[in-house]
Amino acid sequence: MTAARRFARDVRLWFVPREIRDEGTTPDYRFSLANERTFLAWLRTALALIGGGFAVDQFLPDLRWGWRVGLALALLSTGVLCSLRAVSHWVRVERAMRRGEDLPVSRFPALLAVVVAVVAVAMAVVVLVGWEG
Repeated sequence: MTAARRFARDVRLWFVPREIRDEGTTPDYRFSLANERTFLAWLRTALALIGGGFAVDQFLPDLRWGWRVGLALALLSTGVLCSLRAVSHWVRVERAMRRGEDLPVSRFPALLAVVVAVVAVAMAVVVLVGWEG
């Protein structure tokens, strides 16, 4: 199965999670609940990033337009990606547990950390240099 087809199937499962039950056997509920808590933690992270994007846009009016919009969009888009990745990862982990497979690995946490670090460095530069344009 191609990667695009697997992704399309996984997106469909986001909205019909009952079909996941058809695969394999039911895992220990503690593991399913831990997977759900991880999902919710990713959503909290996404909400924090989205809130940070709005905060940059609304509370830094003296910041040059390009910096303000760039930083805000970086945070907002990272929040959107984080929320989408949360549900994707939840489905992938739940399916792996039911099949008795190794849990899926992901580069997304490293990518998220790099994006947040770059935005933080940019914000530090803005604070140190000043934002009066």
